[in-house]
Amino acid sequence: MPFFLFSLTIEDQSLKVQRRDLLLHTILGSFSLPTIVPLAFAEEVAPEGFQVYTDDVNKFKITIPQDWQIGGGEGNGFKSVTAFYPSEASNSNVSVVITGLGADFTKLESFGKVDAFAENLVSGLDRSWQRPPGVSAKLIDSKVTKGMYYIEYTLRNPGESERHLYSVLGIANNGWYNRLYTLTGQYLDEESDKYRSKIEKVR
Repeated sequence: MPFFLFSLTIEDQSLKVQRRDLLLHTILGSFSLPTIVPLAFAEEVAPEGFQVYTDDVNKFKITIPQDWQIGGGEGNGFKSVTAFYPSEASNSNVSVVITGLGADFTKLESFGKVDAFAENLVSGLDRSWQRPPGVSAKLIDSKVTKGMYYIEYTLRNPGESERHLYSVLGIANNGWYNRLYTLTGQYLDEESDKYRSKIEKVR
């Protein structure tokens, strides 16, 4: 399965990274998981049917579908979550999670190489071996591109539809400390025809 095309602009003082082909990741709704990250540049002019969302506090921009709602934006100084989702009831969404890091986390390799990181992430979520079986998690792909981690995987709760997740992880500095950015996009199997193309066009 190809990665989603994604862009996000991060404007932290010590890092500006331009990027497309951004993968997503998220674990919202019925899954409660550790967060992961993204980076990239959004275009100033939104394509037809899209709008540019700018977060002046956290210094990023993202182009999202015009009819999508914006939620979250909460933060406690150490963690910030902003979600974007359709105006109608849906389990598909895009999110940006920003988490402060300790001084010893200066690059993504601090979390381990991408393949090991992805394997640990997905195996840590998988509960299909339990009796009765729990959440089934499957790693589809992982890679490093221009210093960012790209991870694609699926999750399925017993008796529920499969959830496709795409993640991009990156680190930026706000002038005081390093922060982990997570751009996440997800959709359910039955919503693929309706939302996948929109998520693919997020920039």
